[in-house]
Amino acid sequence: MVKKSSLPRHEMPARDPAERRHTFDEVALGYSLEMAVAEASRCLNCKGPSCVAGCPVNVRIPEFIAALAEQDLWGAVEALKDKNSLPAVCGRVCPQETQCEAVCVLARKGEPVAIGRLERFVADWERMQGMRIPEPAAPTGKKVVVIGTGPAGLTAAGDLAKRGHSVTMLEALHTPGGVLMYGIPEFRLPKDIVQAEIDYVRKLGVSIRCDAVVGKLYTLQELLQDYDALFLGTGAGLPMMLNIPGENYNGVYSSNELLTRTNLMKGYLFPEWDTPVKVGERVAVVGAGNVAMDAARCSLRLGAKEVHIVYRRSRDEVPARAEEVHHAAEEGIIFDFLTNPTAILGDEKGWVTGMRYIRMQLGEPDASGRRRPVPIEGSEYEVPMDTVVMALGTQPNPIVFTEADALTRTRWGTVTANEANGRTRMERVWAGGDIVTGAATVISAMGAGRIAAGDIDAYLADPSGPWWVEPAAEA
Repeated sequence: MVKKSSLPRHEMPARDPAERRHTFDEVALGYSLEMAVAEASRCLNCKGPSCVAGCPVNVRIPEFIAALAEQDLWGAVEALKDKNSLPAVCGRVCPQETQCEAVCVLARKGEPVAIGRLERFVADWERMQGMRIPEPAAPTGKKVVVIGTGPAGLTAAGDLAKRGHSVTMLEALHTPGGVLMYGIPEFRLPKDIVQAEIDYVRKLGVSIRCDAVVGKLYTLQELLQDYDALFLGTGAGLPMMLNIPGENYNGVYSSNELLTRTNLMKGYLFPEWDTPVKVGERVAVVGAGNVAMDAARCSLRLGAKEVHIVYRRSRDEVPARAEEVHHAAEEGIIFDFLTNPTAILGDEKGWVTGMRYIRMQLGEPDASGRRRPVPIEGSEYEVPMDTVVMALGTQPNPIVFTEADALTRTRWGTVTANEANGRTRMERVWAGGDIVTGAATVISAMGAGRIAAGDIDAYLADPSGPWWVEPAAEA
């Protein structure tokens, strides 16, 4: 008998790179039933599964995989969605390789079970069959408002609705979904899949109101007059820039603007849709996270002939998912490592014409543990370029806050919240996701939403006791 530990991991079919660099169709094509069952059968069914602890929302991984291996598809759906309301999203964009799969027992001597790909298969199968909506608990009479319809907000809203609370979500944009809609490209996360997940949350009884800008139409204090609890999940949508000469030239984008125009406003379908997005023939994307990979790959699909990822550290320090870097390289994205911009060059009409760079070398580790990039004196050089995209990270948008709020924020603009329960220093206000952590992953935001929802439910049942307990790390 062949040992499970010796069975090879099943690779997921994908579109050919030469084809996909010209289309926004999804790159990864997903498992067939036969492939999914075969991959699920590699699971060792550990008595003490470490994969569950590696998941920020503690999905019942062994149960859903065991059901899939037995071809009990509805059983797999039930086990998977017990803890995760957005499995089709997570199966596509979560960094399983550093979370659940990283601690899979099979990873010690070989390749882990493809947990994320199996999650995607089960979620897609359920969507094709028609989603089953669980029976909610009896109404509690309590009202909760959730600000922001991204992964943290959707998770919190879904969990609270299942517990019988009346939930209203407020979204500043004209379409719900947050970063899932405006930030992640169609070729990585098709929008009909996001819409199906949003529809599922709606069917749980959640009301979603768009074009509702908190901080302008309502303040937090005003909302608390009408609701028993408030969850703040507005993410981090304020772009960061390098503050180098030339950043105001035409042809310079923040990654947020480029991706929002492309994804949410369908710029790639212009003129069928009325929001154009223009990139030149040579594009430089500054940064090397997942957002930078998305911006670079979108630029290629929008017509650029040459796209560079410009990163001041080496390949070993790249923060983006390995799969995204692999796909970008396959598609012809050029990586300029140990390179840092010092200026953006332009013409007399105010358009980008080039970039000035300086070469870098890695020195001693900084506070993050990564080796600090140090400029090499006298190594500056210039290259022609006609579009620049800054993908350097984001901060929470301050529009939601007013001076009267009792919230405290860090120097990076993030909200102070207790990680154990999501409570902020403002009574009856919880927060989670990127607004607390800064830009992070979809699944970590979902984990924060789940934690906050559990504490909101407990608080609404019994609001006695101190509101804020200083976390040990801050004591």
